[in-house]
Amino acid sequence: MAFSSRDVISLSQARANLSALADQVKTGAEKIITKNGESYVALVDADRLDHYHRLERERIHLLLIDDAHKGLEDVIAGRTEDARDVIDALRLDRRG
Repeated sequence: MAFSSRDVISLSQARANLSALADQVKTGAEKIITKNGESYVALVDADRLDHYHRLERERIHLLLIDDAHKGLEDVIAGRTEDARDVIDALRLDRRG
């Protein structure tokens, strides 16, 4: 979603117009609230925020599946090491 200058408002404007802003957000707008001229927080519809959270969880799950797939490919190709040997080597590296 593209933002316009109308979607960026100062914190003081947001305080003064919160009810109107909430109504705009409920109809699909998203607002960026600034503090001292810098992006501070966003005002988004609760359902849309829930959607964003679901998308992030799905992305994490896909990354985990991809990592598991790569790991299985490594096992099949014989690219493995004994975990105890790796841990021991890491401990030696830490001791310096």
